[in-house]
Amino acid sequence: MINRRYFALGSVAALSVAGISCAKAGPAKETAMTQPKTDINWKNLSESEWKDRLTDMEFHVLRKEGTERAGSSPLDNEKRKGVFVCAGCALPLFHSEMKFDSGTGWPSFFTVIDGAVGEKVDNKLWMKRTEYHCSRCGGHQGHVFPDGPRPTGLRYCNNGIALDFVPDEA
Repeated sequence: MINRRYFALGSVAALSVAGISCAKAGPAKETAMTQPKTDINWKNLSESEWKDRLTDMEFHVLRKEGTERAGSSPLDNEKRKGVFVCAGCALPLFHSEMKFDSGTGWPSFFTVIDGAVGEKVDNKLWMKRTEYHCSRCGGHQGHVFPDGPRPTGLRYCNNGIALDFVPDEA
């Protein structure tokens, strides 16, 4: 019997291969969700190839480790069942059951899908923080903090522009 997690992951994979686009806020531009996912070496795409695939703000956040303004992402209020995927390469990062309202103005999650992100130390704001990136394309997602809810006590504070949402088909 297939459970919801495997069904959701299979649906995301099918959407990715079929090249079906997810709705997203911002200027209309072809994104990674509308392009085939096969035979792409995501970590070796050039800066100009990324600029062709992403909106200016997506490029700023995903490729230049920028941050969007708090409260600017509609995904902070997303309540439907589904999967949050990397806006750069469509890798599933979070299930909707992992999301919680942190009150910070950014989509927040208490854990990630196993193997979906890599972490590194970020000392850019004169303090030590843990930054996390998509494990497939290296796209910057956000920072993880030790002030989240149970069961992990973690808060993966994500830039909404770095995500796409794929709703469950009900």
